[in-house]
Amino acid sequence: MATRRFAATDPSLAALYEKLSEASLQPLWELSGLLTPQPVARGVPYRWAGKELRELGSTAGELVPVGRGGDRRVLACCNPGLDGAPYAVSTLWAAVQYLRGFEVAPAHRHTPAALRFIVEGEGVWTLVDGDPLHMGTGDLVLTPSWTFHEHHNPTADPMIWMDVLDLPIVAALDAVFFENGPSEKVDRATAAQSSSEAWFGGGPGLVPVDGPALSARRSPLLAYRWADTERALEGQLAVRGDGHARLRYTDPIRGGDVMPTMRCEMERLRSGTTSAAVRQTGGQVTCVLHGTGRIEVGSGDQLRAFDVEPGDIVAIPSWAPRSVSADTQLDLFTTSDAPVLDALGLFRIETALGATA
Repeated sequence: MATRRFAATDPSLAALYEKLSEASLQPLWELSGLLTPQPVARGVPYRWAGKELRELGSTAGELVPVGRGGDRRVLACCNPGLDGAPYAVSTLWAAVQYLRGFEVAPAHRHTPAALRFIVEGEGVWTLVDGDPLHMGTGDLVLTPSWTFHEHHNPTADPMIWMDVLDLPIVAALDAVFFENGPSEKVDRATAAQSSSEAWFGGGPGLVPVDGPALSARRSPLLAYRWADTERALEGQLAVRGDGHARLRYTDPIRGGDVMPTMRCEMERLRSGTTSAAVRQTGGQVTCVLHGTGRIEVGSGDQLRAFDVEPGDIVAIPSWAPRSVSADTQLDLFTTSDAPVLDALGLFRIETALGATA
Protein backbone atom coordinates (compact mmCIF):
# COMPACT_ATOMS: atom_id res chain seq x y z
CA MET A 1 0.00 0.00 0.00
CA ALA A 2 1.34 3.40 -0.97
CA THR A 3 1.98 5.92 1.77
CA ARG A 4 0.08 9.18 2.11
CA ARG A 5 -0.03 11.28 -1.04
CA PHE A 6 0.20 15.04 -0.66
CA ALA A 7 -1.71 17.42 -2.93
CA ALA A 8 -0.29 20.30 -4.95
CA THR A 9 -1.74 22.67 -7.55
CA ASP A 10 1.52 22.71 -9.51
CA PRO A 11 1.39 19.71 -11.91
CA SER A 12 5.11 18.98 -11.62
CA LEU A 13 4.98 19.06 -7.81
CA ALA A 14 1.83 16.94 -7.82
CA ALA A 15 3.63 14.38 -9.99
CA LEU A 16 6.57 14.37 -7.56
CA TYR A 17 4.21 13.79 -4.65
CA GLU A 18 2.63 10.86 -6.49
CA LYS A 19 6.03 9.27 -7.10
CA LEU A 20 7.03 9.83 -3.45
CA SER A 21 3.83 8.12 -2.32
CA GLU A 22 4.45 5.13 -4.56
CA ALA A 23 8.01 4.88 -3.19
CA SER A 24 6.78 5.07 0.45
CA LEU A 25 8.42 8.44 0.99
CA GLN A 26 7.09 11.67 2.46
CA PRO A 27 8.33 15.26 1.99
CA LEU A 28 9.41 16.75 5.29
CA TRP A 29 8.40 20.24 4.16
CA GLU A 30 4.77 19.07 4.17
CA LEU A 31 4.94 17.45 7.59
CA SER A 32 4.11 19.17 10.86
CA GLY A 33 4.03 18.20 14.52
CA LEU A 34 7.14 16.02 14.48
CA LEU A 35 9.25 18.44 16.53
CA THR A 36 7.25 20.21 19.22
CA PRO A 37 8.27 22.89 21.74
CA GLN A 38 7.52 20.45 24.57
CA PRO A 39 6.24 16.87 24.87
CA VAL A 40 2.76 16.22 23.52
CA ALA A 41 1.43 13.17 25.34
CA ARG A 42 -1.46 11.22 23.85
CA GLY A 43 -2.53 9.90 27.24
CA VAL A 44 -4.69 12.09 29.46
CA PRO A 45 -4.85 12.50 33.24
CA TYR A 46 -7.21 9.82 34.52
CA ARG A 47 -8.26 8.03 37.71
CA TRP A 48 -9.50 4.47 38.16
CA ALA A 49 -11.44 4.26 41.44
CA GLY A 50 -10.24 1.57 43.84
CA LYS A 51 -13.77 0.80 44.99
CA GLU A 52 -14.86 0.08 41.43
CA LEU A 53 -11.72 -1.94 40.70
CA ARG A 54 -12.41 -4.15 43.72
CA GLU A 55 -16.06 -4.65 42.77
CA LEU A 56 -15.31 -5.49 39.15
CA GLY A 57 -12.41 -7.74 40.15
CA SER A 58 -14.72 -9.67 42.48
CA THR A 59 -17.31 -10.05 39.73
CA ALA A 60 -14.64 -11.29 37.33
CA GLY A 61 -13.58 -13.76 40.02
CA GLU A 62 -17.05 -15.27 40.00
CA LEU A 63 -17.30 -15.49 36.22
CA VAL A 64 -13.80 -16.02 34.83
CA PRO A 65 -11.55 -18.96 35.78
CA VAL A 66 -7.77 -18.68 35.94
CA GLY A 67 -6.54 -20.72 33.00
CA ARG A 68 -3.39 -22.22 31.63
CA GLY A 69 -1.34 -19.88 29.50
CA GLY A 70 -0.74 -16.16 29.28
CA ASP A 71 -4.04 -15.17 30.77
CA ARG A 72 -4.44 -13.96 34.33
CA ARG A 73 -7.61 -12.60 35.87
CA VAL A 74 -6.50 -9.05 35.24
CA LEU A 75 -8.33 -5.79 34.57
CA ALA A 76 -6.07 -3.53 32.51
CA CYS A 77 -6.27 0.25 32.89
CA CYS A 78 -6.99 1.79 29.48
CA ASN A 79 -6.19 5.46 29.21
CA PRO A 80 -8.98 7.20 27.21
CA GLY A 81 -6.40 9.13 25.21
CA LEU A 82 -4.62 6.07 23.83
CA ASP A 83 -7.19 4.94 21.26
CA GLY A 84 -8.22 1.77 23.07
CA ALA A 85 -4.72 0.49 23.86
CA PRO A 86 -4.69 -1.33 27.25
CA TYR A 87 -2.10 1.03 28.73
CA ALA A 88 -2.39 3.43 31.67
CA VAL A 89 0.11 5.80 30.05
CA SER A 90 1.88 5.40 26.73
CA THR A 91 4.87 3.61 28.28
CA LEU A 92 3.36 1.63 31.19
CA TRP A 93 0.75 -1.07 31.58
CA ALA A 94 -1.12 -0.91 34.90
CA ALA A 95 -3.80 -3.32 36.04
CA VAL A 96 -5.37 -5.03 39.01
CA GLN A 97 -5.13 -8.79 39.41
CA TYR A 98 -7.70 -10.78 41.39
CA LEU A 99 -7.01 -14.23 42.84
CA ARG A 100 -9.71 -16.16 44.64
CA GLY A 101 -9.11 -18.36 47.67
CA PHE A 102 -7.11 -21.54 46.99
CA GLU A 103 -6.49 -20.55 43.37
CA VAL A 104 -3.23 -20.82 41.44
CA ALA A 105 -2.17 -18.65 38.50
CA PRO A 106 0.21 -20.97 36.62
CA ALA A 107 3.82 -20.20 35.79
CA HIS A 108 4.94 -18.26 32.77
CA ARG A 109 7.61 -15.76 31.84
CA HIS A 110 7.94 -12.84 29.46
CA THR A 111 10.46 -10.19 28.51
CA PRO A 112 8.34 -7.30 29.83
CA ALA A 113 9.27 -6.78 33.49
CA ALA A 114 6.52 -6.59 36.10
CA LEU A 115 5.98 -5.41 39.64
CA ARG A 116 3.25 -6.06 42.18
CA PHE A 117 2.12 -3.43 44.66
CA ILE A 118 -0.29 -4.63 47.33
CA VAL A 119 -2.87 -2.12 48.49
CA GLU A 120 -4.71 -4.38 50.92
CA GLY A 121 -4.76 -7.96 52.15
CA GLU A 122 -2.18 -10.69 52.46
CA GLY A 123 -1.81 -14.43 52.04
CA VAL A 124 -0.96 -14.75 48.35
CA TRP A 125 2.50 -15.97 47.37
CA THR A 126 4.26 -15.24 44.13
CA LEU A 127 7.17 -17.45 43.09
CA VAL A 128 9.91 -15.82 41.01
CA ASP A 129 12.16 -18.47 39.49
CA GLY A 130 11.10 -20.70 42.37
CA ASP A 131 11.74 -18.20 45.17
CA PRO A 132 8.52 -17.86 47.24
CA LEU A 133 7.64 -14.26 48.11
CA HIS A 134 4.75 -13.47 50.42
CA MET A 135 2.64 -10.47 49.43
CA GLY A 136 1.14 -8.20 52.10
CA THR A 137 -0.26 -4.69 52.34
CA GLY A 138 2.25 -2.01 51.28
CA ASP A 139 4.77 -4.52 49.92
CA LEU A 140 6.50 -4.05 46.57
CA VAL A 141 7.33 -7.36 44.84
CA LEU A 142 9.43 -7.48 41.66
CA THR A 143 9.17 -9.86 38.73
CA PRO A 144 12.19 -9.06 36.55
CA SER A 145 12.25 -9.64 32.83
CA TRP A 146 12.27 -13.31 31.70
CA THR A 147 11.81 -14.81 35.15
CA PHE A 148 9.25 -17.57 35.62
CA HIS A 149 6.52 -16.47 38.00
CA GLU A 150 3.31 -17.94 39.35
CA HIS A 151 0.88 -16.93 42.08
CA HIS A 152 -0.96 -19.10 44.59
CA ASN A 153 -3.40 -18.36 47.35
CA PRO A 154 -3.39 -20.95 50.16
CA THR A 155 -6.13 -19.09 52.07
CA ALA A 156 -9.89 -18.97 51.65
CA ASP A 157 -9.90 -15.20 51.18
CA PRO A 158 -9.53 -13.52 47.77
CA MET A 159 -6.87 -10.90 47.17
CA ILE A 160 -6.39 -8.08 44.69
CA TRP A 161 -3.23 -6.12 43.89
CA MET A 162 -1.83 -3.71 41.28
CA ASP A 163 0.46 -4.91 38.50
CA VAL A 164 2.64 -2.53 36.50
CA LEU A 165 4.60 -3.71 33.44
CA ASP A 166 6.92 -2.02 30.96
CA LEU A 167 5.00 -3.84 28.20
CA PRO A 168 4.44 -0.75 25.99
CA ILE A 169 8.18 -0.01 25.95
CA VAL A 170 9.16 -3.59 25.16
CA ALA A 171 6.42 -3.85 22.51
CA ALA A 172 7.58 -0.61 20.86
CA LEU A 173 11.05 -2.14 20.61
CA ASP A 174 9.62 -5.33 19.02
CA ALA A 175 11.18 -7.33 21.84
CA VAL A 176 8.22 -9.15 23.42
CA PHE A 177 8.80 -12.86 24.13
CA PHE A 178 6.48 -15.12 26.14
CA GLU A 179 6.77 -18.71 27.37
CA ASN A 180 4.56 -20.94 29.51
CA GLY A 181 6.01 -22.78 32.46
CA PRO A 182 5.72 -26.57 32.85
CA SER A 183 2.01 -27.36 32.69
CA GLU A 184 2.29 -30.45 34.87
CA LYS A 185 3.93 -28.66 37.80
CA VAL A 186 2.09 -26.44 40.27
CA ASP A 187 4.38 -24.95 42.90
CA ARG A 188 2.71 -24.00 46.18
CA ALA A 189 5.95 -23.32 48.03
CA THR A 190 6.05 -20.93 50.97
CA ALA A 191 8.91 -19.84 53.21
CA ALA A 192 9.46 -17.82 56.34
CA GLN A 193 11.71 -15.59 54.23
CA SER A 194 12.50 -15.57 50.53
CA SER A 195 16.07 -16.33 49.51
CA SER A 196 16.37 -12.90 47.87
CA GLU A 197 15.52 -11.26 51.22
CA ALA A 198 17.81 -13.58 53.15
CA TRP A 199 20.73 -12.60 50.92
CA PHE A 200 20.03 -8.95 50.19
CA GLY A 201 17.46 -7.69 52.68
CA GLY A 202 19.72 -7.33 55.70
CA GLY A 203 19.24 -3.60 56.08
CA PRO A 204 20.92 -0.32 55.13
CA GLY A 205 24.57 -0.78 54.19
CA LEU A 206 24.58 -4.54 54.85
CA VAL A 207 25.43 -6.66 51.81
CA PRO A 208 26.78 -10.20 51.46
CA VAL A 209 30.49 -10.66 50.89
CA ASP A 210 30.16 -13.94 49.01
CA GLY A 211 26.60 -13.84 47.71
CA PRO A 212 25.05 -15.44 44.64
CA ALA A 213 25.83 -14.16 41.16
CA LEU A 214 23.99 -10.96 40.35
CA SER A 215 21.67 -10.63 37.40
CA ALA A 216 22.44 -7.74 35.12
CA ARG A 217 20.82 -4.35 35.64
CA ARG A 218 18.13 -5.13 38.18
CA SER A 219 17.82 -5.45 41.92
CA PRO A 220 18.61 -8.88 43.41
CA LEU A 221 16.18 -8.02 46.22
CA LEU A 222 12.72 -9.00 45.00
CA ALA A 223 10.55 -7.88 47.93
CA TYR A 224 10.53 -4.48 49.65
CA ARG A 225 8.49 -4.72 52.84
CA TRP A 226 6.10 -2.06 54.07
CA ALA A 227 7.51 -2.08 57.62
CA ASP A 228 10.89 -0.97 56.26
CA THR A 229 9.35 1.60 53.94
CA GLU A 230 7.20 3.15 56.66
CA ARG A 231 10.14 3.35 59.07
CA ALA A 232 12.14 5.23 56.44
CA LEU A 233 9.25 7.58 55.71
CA GLU A 234 8.80 8.43 59.37
CA GLY A 235 12.53 8.98 59.80
CA GLN A 236 12.62 11.42 56.91
CA LEU A 237 9.55 13.28 58.13
CA ALA A 238 11.17 13.73 61.53
CA VAL A 239 14.05 15.70 60.01
CA ARG A 240 12.34 17.48 57.12
CA GLY A 241 9.71 19.39 59.03
CA ASP A 242 7.52 20.14 56.01
CA GLY A 243 5.15 17.17 56.27
CA HIS A 244 6.21 15.58 52.97
CA ALA A 245 8.60 12.62 52.67
CA ARG A 246 9.57 10.85 49.46
CA LEU A 247 11.63 7.68 49.01
CA ARG A 248 12.99 5.74 46.07
CA TYR A 249 13.32 1.96 46.03
CA THR A 250 16.85 1.02 44.94
CA ASP A 251 19.15 -1.88 44.19
CA PRO A 252 20.80 -2.60 47.58
CA ILE A 253 24.05 -3.75 45.99
CA ARG A 254 24.74 -1.42 43.07
CA GLY A 255 22.39 1.46 43.80
CA GLY A 256 20.17 2.89 41.11
CA ASP A 257 16.64 1.86 40.22
CA VAL A 258 15.22 -1.55 40.99
CA MET A 259 14.67 -2.25 37.28
CA PRO A 260 16.21 -0.80 34.11
CA THR A 261 12.82 0.36 32.83
CA MET A 262 10.78 1.27 35.92
CA ARG A 263 11.42 3.64 38.82
CA CYS A 264 9.48 3.01 42.04
CA GLU A 265 8.88 5.65 44.71
CA MET A 266 6.78 6.07 47.85
CA GLU A 267 5.73 9.34 49.42
CA ARG A 268 3.86 10.32 52.57
CA LEU A 269 2.08 13.61 53.16
CA ARG A 270 0.88 14.58 56.60
CA SER A 271 -2.72 15.73 56.95
CA GLY A 272 -3.13 19.27 55.61
CA THR A 273 0.07 19.16 53.52
CA THR A 274 0.14 20.18 49.85
CA SER A 275 3.07 19.33 47.59
CA ALA A 276 4.52 21.61 44.93
CA ALA A 277 3.35 21.05 41.38
CA VAL A 278 6.10 19.12 39.59
CA ARG A 279 6.29 17.84 36.04
CA GLN A 280 8.68 15.37 34.46
CA THR A 281 9.25 13.68 31.15
CA GLY A 282 7.84 10.18 30.88
CA GLY A 283 4.64 8.62 32.12
CA GLN A 284 3.79 7.89 35.75
CA VAL A 285 1.24 5.70 37.50
CA THR A 286 0.32 6.53 41.11
CA CYS A 287 -1.57 4.21 43.46
CA VAL A 288 -3.08 5.31 46.79
CA LEU A 289 -2.12 3.04 49.69
CA HIS A 290 -3.48 4.90 52.72
CA GLY A 291 -5.48 8.04 53.34
CA THR A 292 -7.57 10.49 51.38
CA GLY A 293 -6.78 13.68 49.52
CA ARG A 294 -6.67 15.29 46.14
CA ILE A 295 -4.33 14.84 43.18
CA GLU A 296 -4.26 17.52 40.51
CA VAL A 297 -2.74 16.55 37.16
CA GLY A 298 -2.21 18.69 34.08
CA SER A 299 -2.69 22.36 33.33
CA GLY A 300 -5.01 24.58 31.35
CA ASP A 301 -7.73 22.67 29.53
CA GLN A 302 -6.07 19.39 30.54
CA LEU A 303 -6.14 20.10 34.29
CA ARG A 304 -7.94 17.36 36.19
CA ALA A 305 -8.51 17.18 39.94
CA PHE A 306 -9.18 13.78 41.51
CA ASP A 307 -10.41 13.14 45.03
CA VAL A 308 -8.57 9.94 45.95
CA GLU A 309 -8.81 7.14 48.50
CA PRO A 310 -7.08 3.76 48.98
CA GLY A 311 -6.88 1.61 45.87
CA ASP A 312 -7.27 4.48 43.39
CA ILE A 313 -4.88 4.44 40.42
CA VAL A 314 -4.02 7.72 38.70
CA ALA A 315 -2.38 8.18 35.29
CA ILE A 316 0.06 11.09 34.94
CA PRO A 317 1.11 11.69 31.32
CA SER A 318 4.53 13.00 30.36
CA TRP A 319 5.19 16.64 31.28
CA ALA A 320 1.85 17.02 33.05
CA PRO A 321 2.24 18.94 36.34
CA ARG A 322 1.22 16.92 39.41
CA SER A 323 0.44 18.21 42.89
CA VAL A 324 -1.03 16.45 45.92
CA SER A 325 -3.06 17.69 48.89
CA ALA A 326 -3.63 15.43 51.89
CA ASP A 327 -6.93 15.51 53.79
CA THR A 328 -5.70 12.73 56.06
CA GLN A 329 -2.19 11.28 56.12
CA LEU A 330 -1.67 10.11 52.57
CA ASP A 331 0.67 7.40 51.26
CA LEU A 332 1.24 7.19 47.50
CA PHE A 333 3.19 4.62 45.48
CA THR A 334 4.39 5.79 42.06
CA THR A 335 5.98 3.94 39.14
CA SER A 336 7.53 5.75 36.18
CA ASP A 337 9.64 5.06 33.11
CA ALA A 338 12.35 7.45 34.35
CA PRO A 339 15.25 4.93 34.13
CA VAL A 340 14.74 4.64 30.37
CA LEU A 341 14.76 8.41 29.93
CA ASP A 342 17.75 8.72 32.25
CA ALA A 343 19.71 6.22 30.17
CA LEU A 344 18.92 8.16 26.99
CA GLY A 345 19.65 11.58 28.47
CA LEU A 346 16.00 12.62 28.06
CA PHE A 347 14.84 12.88 31.65
CA ARG A 348 13.76 16.34 32.82
CA ILE A 349 11.97 17.37 36.00
CA GLU A 350 10.96 20.84 37.14
CA THR A 351 8.61 22.63 39.48
CA ALA A 352 5.60 24.54 38.22
CA LEU A 353 7.63 27.77 38.22
CA GLY A 354 10.17 26.26 35.85
CA ALA A 355 13.02 25.87 38.35
CA THR A 356 14.82 22.54 38.11
CA ALA A 357 13.81 20.27 41.00
